Amino acid sequence: MKKMIALGFEGSANKIGVGVTILAPSLETAPHHLQLIHPLIKSALETAQITPKEIYCLCYTKGPGMGAPLQLWKKPIVAVNHCSAHIEMGRIVTGAYDPVVLYLLATFDRVLTLSNDPSPGYNIEQMASSFRKRIELPYISHGNCS
Repeated sequence: MKKMIALGFEGSANKIGVGVTILAPSLETAPHHLQLIHPLIKSALETAQITPKEIYCLCYTKGPGMGAPLQLWKKPIVAVNHCSAHIEMGRIVTGAYDPVVLYLLATFDRVLTLSNDPSPGYNIEQMASSFRKRIELPYISHGNCS
């Protein structure tokens, strides 16, 4: 079976990432990403020691995510659900069979008017650690990914 290489783009809020994967059987995000994407792609390809011709498909975050500019590559485009990616990364990073993942922190930090730099979760955690009085909340989990 032919080896398939995917170039993945993750772009949300004020962060963007590019990664090369071998496949087996309210910010102005567009200008921000456009400024950073070319150096990131170049670095990712150099690190993986591959050329654009070796890439089988492009993967990007969908829901939320922006995939339209990727059509310029003239390669198949694979949409990756943003929510599902958070859950799968939680599984990979922690080794947990069924990880609990905090999602939509970027929305919550906007409500609190916190900076999104370096990350929503970090800033929320820093703010929360400054409070002396805490209350126990019941554990409730609702799926919001489609």
